[in-house]
Amino acid sequence: MATIKDVARLAGVGVGTASRVVSGKGSVAPLTAERVRKAVAELEFRPSHAARSLLSGASQMIGVYIPVLKGTFYTPILGAIDTELRAGGQHMVVAFGCGDGDARQQAIEGIDFLIERGCDGLVVMSNALREQDIDALGPKRSRLVVLNHRFESIADQCFTADHTRGGVVAAQTLLRLKHRGFAVIAGPSTAPDNVARISGFMDELARHGIEANQVLILESNFSPEGGWASAGTLVSSGHKFTAVFCANDEMAVGALSYFQQAGILVPTAVSVLGYDDTHSAEYSAPRLTSVHIPWHDITVNGLRQLLNECYDEKHPVVREFPVSVTWRASVAIAPGAA
Repeated sequence: MATIKDVARLAGVGVGTASRVVSGKGSVAPLTAERVRKAVAELEFRPSHAARSLLSGASQMIGVYIPVLKGTFYTPILGAIDTELRAGGQHMVVAFGCGDGDARQQAIEGIDFLIERGCDGLVVMSNALREQDIDALGPKRSRLVVLNHRFESIADQCFTADHTRGGVVAAQTLLRLKHRGFAVIAGPSTAPDNVARISGFMDELARHGIEANQVLILESNFSPEGGWASAGTLVSSGHKFTAVFCANDEMAVGALSYFQQAGILVPTAVSVLGYDDTHSAEYSAPRLTSVHIPWHDITVNGLRQLLNECYDEKHPVVREFPVSVTWRASVAIAPGAA
């Protein structure tokens, strides 16, 4: 395998000159640079990751922290980051929550792990961290972006959707179809994004004369198992409902599965509306109507902001992410409505 010394020797230049041409940093006479490029082509030279790091003074690695490494939500986000990084010659290192500590401690330890591995910047998804944890990063916090959460101290480095608006859109969707009996399968009350979407949903119902005591809200854990169990609790409760709003698609898929086993027809008897519009929504039975959160756009724009900071790149960055509904088969007009 050819080395930079081999390239320099064939081109008749010093190693430093060959390195400047390969890295694209520094001034080299055009004819000399052309000789180096020909030598690179002839020798099929490809600088190793370590060599590129030495030439650029950066590891060319971006660290990504996610709370869990399972389910259908985080996989497309990791895929979007990996695709974007590889296109620019960078790579990602992933850490996720593990160990005996709570979610906050796991996030702190995961971020420390990524910093210790020499990552040039960090993409973090965690709603367990606090402002003081961001402050504790010191100068490193300038090379951090946060997805799906907002810290006032680094507001320009935070990329998320308007989840309150998402809850409003969910309620409007079901109200337009004449539903008046509602149940909600919510995520953890400790998750700010969950609180926002449920609050938006309930406030919109209240504006249409449906009070909180008329809606059964069950707290779950964002998993299919949680959706299944909550649907069972809902059915056995005796609460009258024609529509269920689930705070994410994975719980909605679990609820759909339970309703099918229980002989409850969706959407003939009950409409089920999900949230996030993940890949799993396309292949549930029936296919799941879901509030669309543009997670790919949120992820890519957050990452581009980070690349601009870490590598002085000039990517355009968008900060507004509209919420909509992706219509499929799990939502219909309320039974008996005109």
